[in-house]
Amino acid sequence: MAFFSPIFSSRSRRSANRLAFRATHVASAIALLSATGLAAQSLTDITITATTPSQVSGFGDVPLRQAPFSAVTIDRQTLQDIGAQRVSDALRLDASVADSYNSPAYWDMLSVRGYTLDNRYNYRREGLPISAETMIGMDNKERIELFKGTSGIQAGTSAPGGLVNYVVKRPPSAQNTTVRDVSASFGPGHSSSIALDLGGRFGQDQALGYRFNAAYENLDPYIRNTEGHRRLFALAMDWRLTPDSRLEWEIERSERQQMGVNAYSLLANATDPLNGMPSLPATVNGKRNITRQHWSVPGVFAGTTGSLRFKQNLDGGWLWTTQYGAQRLDTDDRLSYAFGCTTTSGDWVGDKYCSNGGFDLYDYRSDNERRSSDALQTELNGSMQLAGLQHHLGLSLMRSRLLDRPSPMQAYNWAGTGNIDGSSDSPEAQPTPGDLNTQRSEYTTEVALRDRIELSTQTALWLGLRHTRLNRSSERTDGSRAVQDKRSFNTPWLALTHQITPAYLVYGSYGEGIETDVAPNRSRYTNAGQALPALRSEQFEIGVKGQWARTRWQASWFDITRPVAGDEGACDEDNTCTRKIDGQARHRGLELSAALTQAQWQWDIATTWTDAKRQDAEIDPSVNGQRALNVPRMSLRAVAQYRFADIPGLRSSLRLNHEGTRHVTEDGSIELPDWTTLDLDTHYDTRIQGTRTQWTLAIDNLADRRYWRESPKQYGHYYLYAGSPRTLRVAVKASF
Repeated sequence: MAFFSPIFSSRSRRSANRLAFRATHVASAIALLSATGLAAQSLTDITITATTPSQVSGFGDVPLRQAPFSAVTIDRQTLQDIGAQRVSDALRLDASVADSYNSPAYWDMLSVRGYTLDNRYNYRREGLPISAETMIGMDNKERIELFKGTSGIQAGTSAPGGLVNYVVKRPPSAQNTTVRDVSASFGPGHSSSIALDLGGRFGQDQALGYRFNAAYENLDPYIRNTEGHRRLFALAMDWRLTPDSRLEWEIERSERQQMGVNAYSLLANATDPLNGMPSLPATVNGKRNITRQHWSVPGVFAGTTGSLRFKQNLDGGWLWTTQYGAQRLDTDDRLSYAFGCTTTSGDWVGDKYCSNGGFDLYDYRSDNERRSSDALQTELNGSMQLAGLQHHLGLSLMRSRLLDRPSPMQAYNWAGTGNIDGSSDSPEAQPTPGDLNTQRSEYTTEVALRDRIELSTQTALWLGLRHTRLNRSSERTDGSRAVQDKRSFNTPWLALTHQITPAYLVYGSYGEGIETDVAPNRSRYTNAGQALPALRSEQFEIGVKGQWARTRWQASWFDITRPVAGDEGACDEDNTCTRKIDGQARHRGLELSAALTQAQWQWDIATTWTDAKRQDAEIDPSVNGQRALNVPRMSLRAVAQYRFADIPGLRSSLRLNHEGTRHVTEDGSIELPDWTTLDLDTHYDTRIQGTRTQWTLAIDNLADRRYWRESPKQYGHYYLYAGSPRTLRVAVKASF
């Protein structure tokens, strides 16, 4: 099917040169600050509070404090304060978000409300779908938005839990306003970076605006032998054609090259490795790259992404918006990969490592993976009177395409053995491709209608309905095992809000989401390649929000059910098993958050309790009532910030991160212990010879706590990721 013509090249550049930015540059800058301390001019603290609507919600004209859903926005200042280089750095500030097979040198994988986000369907950029199966730079991002819960009204297909949206930096809107920022940082580990941010307006009546971002980072993190580098270039522009029309466009190019990091694992029973109870290894400091070999090669993630948007104000306060977004990704997915182990008796254990920490080592390489996505959306928003009630309407039509085109073959070859102590018996690389890849194509048409009805001055009814037509196909790269999946479905959403007082809001909502799945196209399945019934998730949510004076708070309760697919039968020979829907995963939880500003103090706290369990399973009824793997029972995020009255511009923060126990094994016999870390950071805004500077000194994991950060199960294998040790970061930003 013909669709959009590609507008961006996906050919990555494999440049071997590196910039030699070292820690001494930052140290020199600190010395300069000390030397010029007497000449430094104090700044007056200016606090700007905004009620920015959440673009990802679909009701973009409504401030979050008045909206009937849970959402968070991580703004640019917060991203800068924490030194965020990836979306997991930002979203980990929210108590409902947890890691979910989130490797330090791979693309982010997160869970929200206990459900793992799908990197192909749960991410947006400027409100349009993108693939998050890549490393996405943060240097040109204005903010990160997270919509929590089922997202059928925002996305045709997506996993329950949440929807993430990247909002890019745009040209300054005010005339005679310029952005001239240069920043540099050192750490964590021995990584160093430098970045440039320029913006302004020009032309007649300053109708044209620009925003340019460039960044380079020399990657040498606390995990040894994980070196690499990354770079980013981005340009955003707008053109005020008339007072009622605007054209906006932007493009970014990012490249990242870095050695991969493998996780640890459970250890098999020494006397009975196949059936005996495994053990949880002692915690480690997290600095060792246990699978790095002399023949290891880095993974490469390159991408070009951009969008074009036209806005037109119409009569009666209506707004017409049409936008197009495109993404071209080129990836060399490589890892010296530990998986299972061969015991001294010759048995192979596939879901853990041997009792002595040994593992089998594989040379995995899938070069030249190409992914492309395109989306074209037109939308009309406005208000009108119908049947004596005020309606705030939104109607949108979107057509999107997602293509995965890997190279014909990939390598997954045994290359020796290794051990978690860092020792290895792996004499040479085994890079010869020998396994087929799978190509995927997807075309989607979505029509959505939203209506916010003002029933009274205090009460509003929110309605939404999205109709999706889906056409998916996949086949092996040799043309075999072709699978086609065509279907249509509707996903509704409704909510009711009541403003008890101007400061208090209560709401209730119901929403649905859709995922699709097919039985694996393998001869062992009786229904190989056949489409399964749509996985329709449902969510109920009840919440209350309050805001008065310098305090704001929110409490919400959610109940999400999602169908689960399983295999019935032996699955060891042809036609011995059937893929079917087998019960549900039900996640219920309570989210509480509060913020208080008092004198020089600012307090923020958020906590989430999650009860995530299986129910109604028939294939293996013993799993009913068991907690989901790798989902913390409770999470807590808290920060206390103090602004020093005697030293204007100086503020310090202490951040607490706590996650409760997680199930490592299905029967709950092994649990990951809870853990708590403290992060300390100090920021100082001042002027040096008329130049505004912002200085940051941050120490993460202040007590140098050793802990297992998460315990995912992937590809039938139990993994353990170590928490980061104590790290130091120094940064400076100069605004001219």
